[in-house]
Amino acid sequence: MALSAPAFPTITAQTRLLVVAPHPDDETLANGLLIQRVRAAGGAVRVLLLTDGDNNPWPQRWLERRWSIRAAERERWGRRRRAELQEALRRLDVPATALQSLGWPDMGVLDCLLQPAQAALAELTAALADFAPDLVAVPALGDRHPDHGAAHVLVRLALARLGRSPVLLGYLVHGRDEGRPLPGQAGTPAQQAAKRQALGAYASQLALSGGRLRQLAERPERHAHVEAMRSGSTRALPWRPSPLLWPRLRLSAASTCGPVQQWPWRAAPLRRDGRGGWRLDWSAARAGDACFVRLSLALPSPWIFDHWGWREV
Repeated sequence: MALSAPAFPTITAQTRLLVVAPHPDDETLANGLLIQRVRAAGGAVRVLLLTDGDNNPWPQRWLERRWSIRAAERERWGRRRRAELQEALRRLDVPATALQSLGWPDMGVLDCLLQPAQAALAELTAALADFAPDLVAVPALGDRHPDHGAAHVLVRLALARLGRSPVLLGYLVHGRDEGRPLPGQAGTPAQQAAKRQALGAYASQLALSGGRLRQLAERPERHAHVEAMRSGSTRALPWRPSPLLWPRLRLSAASTCGPVQQWPWRAAPLRRDGRGGWRLDWSAARAGDACFVRLSLALPSPWIFDHWGWREV
């Protein structure tokens, strides 16, 4: 029997939407129509900006006609990008008070997640508790940008800490679609025009990537329900890396039980699953808690996007 299409959450005047944006423009590219739908219904919107997008050197070099970018230049660029976001929100009919900026390092959200002190997790938990959303738009776990995947894990861990279960909608910016997208995200012609106008506020990003960003903004907004895996689900890893890579591989695991753990592949708590794959034999995974794993290659590379990224087990 064919499965029925999942329904989009009902939006009313009581809806409280939190959009988690790792960088300025994520809120517009992937959620500009959703934000307008909530505002049109009389609901509340908050945009939680994790970074100012200041580690963005090539557009800055192009527009400022400079090669060397020091701390002062990065800070100025971050202020510019945050100002662009504020203007984009104005064009989406979102008040300036709806923006909450955490000021984490751009290309550093993963590092924030990996810190043993878990300060970033505590800060995010406090932000969620303060706004108390019933609808959260969060980057998809499979998004290939390391800031996006780490943001998903942090949100899931923070909600587990709070013991709250708002409707989670995953949005994808970098990578291929995962899951079944929800219907009903075309938007009215007026909303689509407002989204294009909001994107136009990002002059710093359109300078070198205008065609790509406009293409991303014009596609239908594809949100998918994020649902926790059931207790007792498989702990099998989705990867079967070549033994030639093992000396350079690292496995990271995050759960609600404590700080993120990291191991070289050969030292990770893994067992063969009898089918040529691997199972995670970690206490947090065995306990049935929310558990996320990331596979990475410990080699310097100019390529910023994840090859394997995060998965839930």
